[in-house]
Amino acid sequence: MAEAGAVFLKDLQQELRNRYALNAMALFAITTLVVVGFAVGSQALPASVVAALLWVVLLFTAVASLSRVFLREEETGTALALRLAVEPEHVYLGKLLFNVVLLGAMALVVAPLFLAVMQARVGNPGLLALVLLLGCIGLAAASTIVAAIIARAAARGALFGGLAFPLLLPVLIAATGGTTRALEGAPLGAAWAELRLLLSFGVVMITASLLLFEHVWNE
Repeated sequence: MAEAGAVFLKDLQQELRNRYALNAMALFAITTLVVVGFAVGSQALPASVVAALLWVVLLFTAVASLSRVFLREEETGTALALRLAVEPEHVYLGKLLFNVVLLGAMALVVAPLFLAVMQARVGNPGLLALVLLLGCIGLAAASTIVAAIIARAAARGALFGGLAFPLLLPVLIAATGGTTRALEGAPLGAAWAELRLLLSFGVVMITASLLLFEHVWNE
């Protein structure tokens, strides 16, 4: 865990220095909020529509930044040094933690602003927070392994979308359903199916990534 923590701190320091991912996420999120706010106006939308729009915003905010988590190593020529210094599994865990923290921080800002713009009432804030947490972990887990796969490819943007979106479909469906129930004020037990799917997706994706990452990273 010390090696994974070192990789996380390295990426965090680089991000705080150049703020590429933060700026990209903030720009996309703010633009989307403004467009949605003008389009909706004072119209009240169903909870399911609000939940779907929220996760669309979070998805494309994630795509705008999380895909670069390994690209930075290729651009600066430090990938080989990282391969020699750190075990592959620890590289993945460090990068995953960085993506989770980055996406979680953005969700912490974007979600309240989005709900305020949409004038949506949150019936169960605790359930909403849990769905956001599990959803962000699932998004980050899938995005991290896909980013490693396409890091040295020429058409990275198209490949990332083509590989990531099918993987992310289950977590997006479950997160949208859980968010809808949270907005409607449903108890925690009523959203157990969505929470179980989100938790299972995160566990399976992280486990599979740890098993496959050495091959992806070294090849």
